[in-house]
Amino acid sequence: MLSKKIEQALNSQIIKEAHASNSYLSMASWCETQGLRGSASFFYAQSDEERQHMLKLVRYINETGGHALIQDIKEPKETYKSIKDVFELSLEQERGVTESINELVELTFSSKDYATFHFLQWYVEEQHEEESLFKSILDLINVAGTQEKNLLFLDKEIAGLRGKTE
Repeated sequence: MLSKKIEQALNSQIIKEAHASNSYLSMASWCETQGLRGSASFFYAQSDEERQHMLKLVRYINETGGHALIQDIKEPKETYKSIKDVFELSLEQERGVTESINELVELTFSSKDYATFHFLQWYVEEQHEEESLFKSILDLINVAGTQEKNLLFLDKEIAGLRGKTE
């Protein structure tokens, strides 16, 4: 049985995961309108993954005696300056989610809710992978540059990275 404090914290995390999913969907749409089909595909898949993270939390809360709440979320940004801007914002977003997961882990540990602490370990590992992925893409963008002649190469590389993380 979840304590109300942990239930509230997990419900807050649902909002963060839903926002991440919507943000990546918005990024996918922007990339698609810029002709960056590989990057759009990457972000569509990323959006789906974040939704799965949210659903995993919903099911966990409900299965452990709580009530998962589906609440309004902040609208995501709609336009971006460049593909580099998109990935910088993505990394910043992932770092925020990591911080939130770490706070949840600390709360469950200090509350001696070891079942939820154990459940959250998957998220800890997942966040490490997510940050690493976005950092590697930004490294690639910084090496290749964002001049028009390099965008096709970058877009193709980014599309290929998604499959390597699964």
